[in-house]
Amino acid sequence: MRATPRRELPGETEGQYFFSPDLVPLARHDLITDLRPELFGHILIQHLYRYLDFTTKLEQIVVNRTALGIAQGTVGLHLHPDMRFDAYRIYCDEAYHALFSADLMRQAQARTGISARLPAEPYFLTRLAMIQQEHPEWRTLAELVFVIVSETLISGSLGEVPDDPRVVPTVREVVRDHAMDEGRHHTYFALFLKELWAQSDPAERRVIGTLAPLMVDAFLRPDLPALHEELTGYGLDRDTVEQVLAEVFPQSLLRKSARDASQQTVQHFRRLGALDDPEIRAAFETYELV
Repeated sequence: MRATPRRELPGETEGQYFFSPDLVPLARHDLITDLRPELFGHILIQHLYRYLDFTTKLEQIVVNRTALGIAQGTVGLHLHPDMRFDAYRIYCDEAYHALFSADLMRQAQARTGISARLPAEPYFLTRLAMIQQEHPEWRTLAELVFVIVSETLISGSLGEVPDDPRVVPTVREVVRDHAMDEGRHHTYFALFLKELWAQSDPAERRVIGTLAPLMVDAFLRPDLPALHEELTGYGLDRDTVEQVLAEVFPQSLLRKSARDASQQTVQHFRRLGALDDPEIRAAFETYELV
């Protein structure tokens, strides 16, 4: 069993960041750096808080519910005993990710004296609930697809933060550990998708395939209302906030980022022949994933 994480944030963090600036374009916008340069570090810290809160709730509320269902055989699929047993390992991994994320957030707030500005729930939870309400007959299946998508996307944060020497070492170590586990989880859920697809009828396959692009969008789309509230809280006027968000998150950039992050996820569906179905392909094209 893994021990409780005891990584400690260093007492001196001057000259180091709490997240990679290259991954937080909001902090680098001219209206931030020119008008309120002191906000640069604050926005990076808030981004770390959002990342940790996102990770904690994703792992605890969604992924582990699915992992437990797989382990206990309640997801409606006939799976090899080894695959069910591996789900227990994933459950422990994800619980550990949630634990060290919550621990690191507590430490960061205590060390910096900066409180987290977080929405009541991460946007992905709100969007997932909306999709499930729109498709109540596929509520359980929708969550399975969301987990498959979330575990097979390639996160820029997991890939880049560990190698950025500007980031506080403790943050780099935590993200590196997370990335190592998620590499194994990616392989597992790619295999799980094959089992789900093989054991689904044509109607269910069409639902799985058409839901997948929605889940990519739900997972990756930034929480603009929460960012709007954060920037407003710094005393920026409404017009400035809206200009910053519009320039940092243009629709074309969001689509490109989603396409880049989801390449392997799309490839898994392509290998299954899912994109040969005109309705499924149209859904992927709507979100410009193919």
